[in-house]
Amino acid sequence: MNIAPVPAGHLLPPIFVPPAARAPFACRPETSRGRLYAEAESATRSCYQRDRDRIIHSTAFRRLKHKTQVFVQHEGDYYRTRLTHSLEVAQIARSMARLLAVDEDLAEALSLAHDLGHTPFGHAGEEALNRAALRIGGFDHNAHALRLVTKLEHRYAAFDGLNLTWETLEGLVKHNGPLQQTEAGPPGPIVEFDRTWPLDLNSWPGAEAQIAALADDIAYVNHDIDDALRAGLFSVDDLVGAPLAGAMAMAVIDRYGDLELGRFIGEIVHRLMTCLIDDVLAESRRRLADADPQSAAAVRLLACGIIGLSAEMSEKLAELKDFLFAHMYRHPRVTESMDVAKRIVTELFGALIDNPRLLPPDWNAAISRANDSNAARLVSDYIAGMTDRFAILEHQRIFGGDVDLRFSQP
Repeated sequence: MNIAPVPAGHLLPPIFVPPAARAPFACRPETSRGRLYAEAESATRSCYQRDRDRIIHSTAFRRLKHKTQVFVQHEGDYYRTRLTHSLEVAQIARSMARLLAVDEDLAEALSLAHDLGHTPFGHAGEEALNRAALRIGGFDHNAHALRLVTKLEHRYAAFDGLNLTWETLEGLVKHNGPLQQTEAGPPGPIVEFDRTWPLDLNSWPGAEAQIAALADDIAYVNHDIDDALRAGLFSVDDLVGAPLAGAMAMAVIDRYGDLELGRFIGEIVHRLMTCLIDDVLAESRRRLADADPQSAAAVRLLACGIIGLSAEMSEKLAELKDFLFAHMYRHPRVTESMDVAKRIVTELFGALIDNPRLLPPDWNAAISRANDSNAARLVSDYIAGMTDRFAILEHQRIFGGDVDLRFSQP
């Protein structure tokens, strides 16, 4: 099997015509660093479009429709899941990428992939799996996303994973910034892959990955306000007192009076999202004018991110996140449900480590060939891939009894 990366600067077939109005600092498909396993590229799609399509058709992406964002899936059809969140992030990222004249397809691919590595039951599930897997370095959803797209997806006969481009893998791992600046260093699976194909972990990613990271922040703050109001975790009056969004809520009330909840939420989300996106665009253009990077490589060498919120807006957004943390994420109705979710994940990990025969035959066979550390990583992989409802069913199969994750009524 040929595992040599495609040389940097390889040209796409002439049928594909790159967009003309692209900024000099954008990632360019025609000069991509290529793929780990050499492949002939498409004549009709750029390499980043092809990455996006492979992500959309992956098993891991489909599973996001039944993975918790904040609310467990059976709480209601209107609340966000990891899938709907990823679609909203992709829409915001693509819009900002177009306005900043960078590669929209790469920004979209990174947005669609950014949550692939999440466990069932949202951050509660990740916290529990991280604690259960401490002997193998814990669990990190970005590291697991890399394992998914480079190893665990089995769609192609010639290689494991999706064989995504270097730029997509880099952005998936580093969209929140350089990894070697952290005290603990990158998680083990990232370090392991970096030895095979270096991802320049100590540098910033391209502008497209930075856009996807900001789009993630903008999307989840807005839709969490939407979901929390619909769920009754806090009221319109509470939101009026919130940082940043409070003034917008008051303006909507002053102009329209007593609106039905859906219309009120629509007005708030529209205003808040516009405010945040406009700030990102203005601040990013200021930074770009100051730094004047003439290539994607120049963006990676900068001392700080080139895409971001202004200092004033960053502070306001942090205050709004604190409000949501107190009124939503730590609401007793949410924590009650998530405590049960943590127990499910913890008990599943213990049971499958102790008795791998409880796993499907292919997973059990893989574990039988592994050492203790690799066996624990495979169990972690298996649990991380579960949807909320499959984790509940597996827990019932192994331990018996019913598990109730529904919120108690206020």
